Parts: sequence; C-alpha cells; structure tokens
Amino acid sequence: MSAVSPDLLRRFDLSGPRYTSYPTADRFVEAFTAEDYVQAMKLRRSAAAGMNMPLSLYVHIPFCESLCYYCACNKIVTKHHERAEEYLRYLSLEVDLHTAHLGTGQNISQLHLGGGTPTFLTDDELRSLMSMLRRSFNFAPGGEYAIEIDPRTVDVKRLAVLAELGFNRLSFGVQDFDPVVQKAVHRVQPAEQVFALVDAARQMGFESINIDLIYGLPQQTPESFDRTLAQVALLRPDRVALYAYAHLPERFKPQRRIITAELPTGAAKISMLSRSLSAFEEAGYIYVGMDHFALPNDSLAVAKRQGRLHRNFQGYSTQPDCDLIALGVSAIGRIGATYSQNAKTLDAYYDLLNQGRLPVVRGLALTRDDLLRRVVIMALMCQGQLQFESIELAFLIDFKSYFAKELEALEELVGQGLVTVNASGIEVTAQGWFFVRAVAMVFDRYLQADRNRSKFSKII
Repeated sequence: MSAVSPDLLRRFDLSGPRYTSYPTADRFVEAFTAEDYVQAMKLRRSAAAGMNMPLSLYVHIPFCESLCYYCACNKIVTKHHERAEEYLRYLSLEVDLHTAHLGTGQNISQLHLGGGTPTFLTDDELRSLMSMLRRSFNFAPGGEYAIEIDPRTVDVKRLAVLAELGFNRLSFGVQDFDPVVQKAVHRVQPAEQVFALVDAARQMGFESINIDLIYGLPQQTPESFDRTLAQVALLRPDRVALYAYAHLPERFKPQRRIITAELPTGAAKISMLSRSLSAFEEAGYIYVGMDHFALPNDSLAVAKRQGRLHRNFQGYSTQPDCDLIALGVSAIGRIGATYSQNAKTLDAYYDLLNQGRLPVVRGLALTRDDLLRRVVIMALMCQGQLQFESIELAFLIDFKSYFAKELEALEELVGQGLVTVNASGIEVTAQGWFFVRAVAMVFDRYLQADRNRSKFSKII
C-alpha cells in the first residue's frame, strides 16, 4: 500500500459514485411507483417458488439525540424517545405489506440496522423490533447480522442485549479520536470509552467489529490524524472504513455549522490518506477496496483473496448477491431488476402507510444496458477483473464492439499502470485497486453523459 504515491493520489483527487448500486440512486425517478415495486415482488415470489433464494434486510432508524456537523445521512435529531415507539408501529405495518406480497418465512442471510442512530432505540424497543422481524422472516444460521453504534449511546449491558438479540457484527462510529476535532464536529466521545466497548464486545464473541473513520474534518492535520491511526492500530478492529469528508453545506444543512477556515487543505487531505494507507499496511491490514480495510483472517479479507466479494447498498459484503428489502424512511432496496426508495420524510412515510400503501416514492426499472453495465462495474469493483467471453455469453454481445468507446478511454488508465487490457479481458492492477472507482466510472453511461460529479464524494 505504501507504493501508492502522493502524486497519483493528487491526480485522482476527483469526485465519483461509490457504486453501491448501478445505476446510482441519483438516477431514480418518481415514475417508478409502489405498484411497480409490488410487481417486482410478485415476480420474485413466483421465481423463488421451491427455491432457496435468501433475502437481505436493511432497516433505517432515523433518530439521533444530537447533531454531528459532518453528517449527510437522513436523520431526525430529537430528545423525544417516545417518537421511536410510533416509528416501530409503522415499521410493523410496512413489514406486513411486504409479507402480504412475498409470503412469510422468507430466508434472511443478512440484516443491517443503520441510521441515524439505531441504538437510539431502548433495549425493549430493539427486542420488539427483532421479534417483529423474526415473526415475519426466517433468519438463517451463519448470516451476517449487523448494527451501527454510536459509542455514546451504549454500555456493556447494552452490548450484551445486542448479542442476545442475535447481532454478530458491530460498527462503531468513531470518525476521529482527537478531542479538538471531536469538539469541532460536535461529537465528543473519549477514546477510553470506545476501547472499553470494543474489549467487551470481543469478550462477548461478536464475530466482527468495524470502526468508521473520516479524514478531512475541521481541525484535523496529518499529524493529529497520525495519532488517531496509532490508536486504531492499538484497538485493532477486524475492519476499518476510512471515508473522505465531502463538505457540501449547500446540500446538507448540518455542515453549515462547520467553520470552513478550519477544514484542512487539499494537500493535507492527500497526506492523511497516503499516511493512512501506510499505517494500515504496517498494522497488518489488507486493503479490501473502496475505503475498506480488514485483518487477514476477517471474512471480508478472505472473500477478497478468494474472489467472493460482493457489493450492496451497505458496501462490500461476503454474502452472495441477493435481493434487498429496505424498511423505514428513505430506505433504498432492490428486487430483481428494480431499485426502490421510500419517502424521505416521516410525515410522507406515515401518510402512505396509513393509506395501506407501501411508502415507495421513486425508483428505477433497469434496462438491458443497465443490467449489462452493472455486471461489468461490479466485476471490476469486486473481483478486479472481467472476462469478455463470460459477458458476451450472458448478454449476447460482442464486448469490444459494444464498449469500443470505453475501451479507448481505458487506455489512459492502462498508461498509468492502473489496469491491463488483453484479448480476453480487463484486470485491475495492485496499484489500480486503490483507484477502482475511476476504472468503474469509465463504464458508467450516465456519468459519462452529464459529467456532473460535484454531488459525489472523492473517489479515494
């Protein structure tokens, strides 16, 4: 990892999609309705008859007790915990509408509770939620059952409750251990608190512990972030997600509280990233791809070695590609060749459910070209390679003719040593893996058409 030069990082200091889906969510349209979503579920139910086709579940819990200034998530900041009880009632209505179309007892191989702050819910509310989900779905043994955690909202007893409820993966939102940075983003949480929680989680037998970090926050310097990286190396989580902060105050109101003059320069951000890559390599982490690092024995690193990586709306996964049921306000799901998104406000979400309707307000029915490009992009982002013949057989095309412009555009990346192209396929080089989003972007028809990339995060 240390072979990645700051010069190359600077050259690719540009914006682009994260490709948790293709086409990306900014391409969703309101012409896709709840009725289209119901039709997709009916098609799945008929196709799945007599087959074991597992589902993935995502549940969005939007509430937070306090505002983190860097946040770009769909959240509701409130001290009124009674709002969660009402929200759970509506989640139950949404689940019932799904099972009416899919049938009960669908196998679940993956669950992710995100937010907001899922641990805003009390222990009893979490029990109620999991009980409701288990009544409607069958949670398969050996599945990945994850929850995002704000360390300020849990203690050792709460971790024990999460283990009791069947969660086996935890993701702690840390961002930065530096107290000055924490104060600047309104998220003060002592490092000792995180260390104690991770230690307790390990003793309880959680299979994987992830730590989220952000570089580019106000008051950060390469030297201060070095200290955070050293603490993370001591903490030794199974996985680390390292994200670049994208300052877009015109789109995300909380970010207007950040003092622009306190943000690090572009050169300082590049330095933080370069030093982070070296620090994680020295600490023994494998670069999985797309901001993710894992210890060599973690299932994500193993899947990377074995060519079994997949991507979904939560990022890289070891679980086979499968349909995703998304529950809650603003949640995004995928069924068959469709994507769908729920209403983004609680009022709209509640209103649709009160009418007995699924709260889907937009989405996309993928075209044949979308499906083809999705396969190409996911092969590059997950396996780092693709064979022309397999794509040609699956879609009955001549790859070199169909993607003539894209192969021509790839030549620049070939010259930079990021990819190799030969008669049989494309392969991302070891160095190119750090810039795999740039490789995928070449095959994004929508992105190449409009070139408006300012709405995306940096690709490295």
